[in-house]
Amino acid sequence: MIELQHVSKSFEGLKVIDDLSLEIAQGEFTVILGSSGSGKSTLLKMMNRLVEHDSGRILFAGDEIRSLQPEALRRRMGYAIQSVGLFPHWSVEKNIATVPALLKWPKAQIDARVTELMTLLQLPPERYRKRFAHQLSGGQQQRVGVARALAGNPEVLLMDEPFGALDPVTRAALQLEIARIHQVFGKTIVLVTHDIEEALSLATRIVLLDKGRIVQSGTPLQMLSAPANDFVRDFFGRSDVGIKLLGLQQVASRIRPATGLELTDGEPIPATLSLRQALSIFLSRRVDRLAVVDAEGLRMGSLALQDLLPVSSRPDQQTTRP
Repeated sequence: MIELQHVSKSFEGLKVIDDLSLEIAQGEFTVILGSSGSGKSTLLKMMNRLVEHDSGRILFAGDEIRSLQPEALRRRMGYAIQSVGLFPHWSVEKNIATVPALLKWPKAQIDARVTELMTLLQLPPERYRKRFAHQLSGGQQQRVGVARALAGNPEVLLMDEPFGALDPVTRAALQLEIARIHQVFGKTIVLVTHDIEEALSLATRIVLLDKGRIVQSGTPLQMLSAPANDFVRDFFGRSDVGIKLLGLQQVASRIRPATGLELTDGEPIPATLSLRQALSIFLSRRVDRLAVVDAEGLRMGSLALQDLLPVSSRPDQQTTRP
């Protein structure tokens, strides 16, 4: 889908991207992660020619991006940023319809698309369609920004720190929405962040940058369990890797079949919950076993506190020496 071949970029003699090669597959949720100044935003902006690369090649769907008109390229790539950038004198529906209007879609098709996206992003159309940006909360403005980026049905969605200015609750809600959009539509998404937890929860692949170079690329599990070097190990944190790993696995992966004899306490938990969330419930309830149910609320089995330990550390997996 997007391929960068030995790409470099400098500003005033300072190399920001250094001989970088990367391939982003169709349908992948790639998160570009790194500290401030690592080149994350520059890398993203080169993909849609908001910043022109100095050397190397960038291909989009097989075409060198410099062979495409910038405006035509950007209409094929939705772009959402932290500052949102809504047109203040336009209504919500007109903001969302920006790209479809430029593409000269029929009015009925535009109206239907606006309704679809507002519903998808939990902005009831009958309530928010005619409102203006100043009448919306920060989280609502960000949802409109995401809807606008998706409105023209782009092949790729580029997102540059889209949730950085939001409060934790709104941020978490929007992260869930983006994950749901990726799951429902299989959209290729490239997201830039410095937030490790955000990267681990959203990405199918993480690309970790330092000084304009890729230090390591892989799935969240690979980045945590097989760091390439000390920089990666330190970046993700040595002391709480176990907790982060629990966040990557669901309760469903550790369920014990129901026997009818085990004792559980309190409301059952869904099998789709992460093991990290289950650990929080264990600690808050002060219990050592929880009942687990499926999406329909039917009992599947149970989860024991000791099941959250690595296999070699579990009491039932240890053997005694003669």
